[in-house]
Parts: sequence; structure tokens; C-alpha cells
Amino acid sequence: MAIFTGAGVAIVTPMKNDEEVNYTKLEELINWQIDQGTDSIIIAGTTGESSTLTMDEHEKVIRAAVEFTKGRVPVIAGTGSNCTRTAIQLSQEAEVDGVDGLLIVTPYYNKATQEGLIRHYSAIARETKLPIILYNVPGRTGCNLMPETVAALVKNEPNIVGLKEATGNMAQASKTMYLCDGNLDLYSGEDGLVLPLMSIGAKGVISVWSNVAPAQVHQMCQSFFDGDIETARRLQAEALPLVDALFSEVNPIPVKKALNLMGKEVGPLRAPLCEMSEANAAVLAKVMKEYGIL
Repeated sequence: MAIFTGAGVAIVTPMKNDEEVNYTKLEELINWQIDQGTDSIIIAGTTGESSTLTMDEHEKVIRAAVEFTKGRVPVIAGTGSNCTRTAIQLSQEAEVDGVDGLLIVTPYYNKATQEGLIRHYSAIARETKLPIILYNVPGRTGCNLMPETVAALVKNEPNIVGLKEATGNMAQASKTMYLCDGNLDLYSGEDGLVLPLMSIGAKGVISVWSNVAPAQVHQMCQSFFDGDIETARRLQAEALPLVDALFSEVNPIPVKKALNLMGKEVGPLRAPLCEMSEANAAVLAKVMKEYGIL
């Protein structure tokens, strides 16, 4: 059984003006997401600024998400690192804190070989009982998890069950699904390609877009599952200008700006991320108004 199906939100980490984590706001965001129909909370991922959280903050944010969610939907923790030992430590801490699954990005900067990736993920998988979703986003990591590698990991490590696919390469995703022969839970990591990936068997999306429009993302996925392809297609198409604006600068710069424009008060970004340019922010505000969320 999949950890979740449908719309999972890669939730932001809200900050106070002094850049400390705002746990009160995080609880508000989680409650709003669940009330709007979100099917899973993904905490401490790319959108959650995990790369600039301290180890202590990383665990506290994950523990808080579990506490705030109260078992209403699954919580998946981002516990990847470019150091295998660190990824193991983060994964074990998240397991103790009660998450339902792990999202583990490929080790960035190191540029591991495919054999190195197999060893990396196998070592992590053998140190936790939790189900693991691999996260392939070569545009950010400089490392591409090839279909044959995914298939080998799924075959040999029973708790490696899923893949967040963020290559933008439909041919690669299709080959991965073919080689895994029905044993892989695929999730879109590209908000503009959710429906195409669901057409080849994806279970849903781990979404940035869902931060600002959780009801719409959930409805799109549910419409597809219900066989209402026209509604799903319409919802995907209507969101494309918004999705483009949400990725006009590096994530999560635009989505935090969007949430602040909506009055969600998620605060600033941590360096080296900086505030959105005025020109791009103006475009974002315009498409948000046209989409009906501002």
C-alpha cells in the first residue's frame, strides 16, 4: 500500500522576523492544509528550507509536524543528505519522532556514481524500518538516479517503495515504471506534469503549488482517480501560469512570497536565499489574482 495517494504538500518552514522557526504558524499551516483536503504533509524538504536548518531544528520541525498533524494524514520527513551517515542519523531520528515515511534526496555536490547511489540508499534503508521515497531532482543536486538504479534498489531493499520524480523527463519516468514492473509508487515532483505522470501510473504529487492552492491540487488528483479526466485536465491547465510564476525564481523564494501575499505570514527566507525581485513578484501577484487566490 502506498504511503499516500493524491496531493502531498511540500510545506514551507515558516520563520519569525528574526529567522527563527515559527512553530505557531507551522501548526496553522498544517491545519489549513488538512482542512483543504491535502492528503499528506511532507516536512523538511527543499521547500521547507532543510538545507539551512540546523540538525537540532531539523528534528524539532519534524517532531512538531507529527504532533500538529495528529495522525489525520501521513507525515513524510525529508531526511536526505550528501553524507550517508548524516542521512542515516536524520532518518533514525525521524523514525523515533513518529513519521510515516521518509523522502530522501540524492546526495548533492558529491556527484555519486550509480553504484555509489545504490550503496548510499541501501545503507540508509537497512538502518530504518520506515518506507522510503527516493527523490530525484538532478537540476538541484547534479546527480541523476537512473531507471536501472531505481529498479535495483526497489528489488533489493523492501522498504524502498517510492520515487519523487523531478527530472522533467517523461521518457525516463516511463522507463523507470517499466523496469520496476508495478513495484514502485511514483510521485510527481513537477507541478506542471502531475497529470502526465499520473497517466503512466503515478500515485499523486509532492507539490509546491499545494502550499497556496491545496483544495485545487487535491481535487485534480481525486478527479483523475475518479475517472473525471476532463476536470483533472482543466485544473492542471488552469494552474500552469501560477506554477510558472512559483518557479520563476529558485524554490521556495516565490512560494513564500505568495503565502505572504495571501496573509499567511510565513516570514523571511534564510540566506543564501533572498527576497523575490520586484518584477517577478509583480507577475506572481498578477497570476495569483487571475487564479483566484489573491
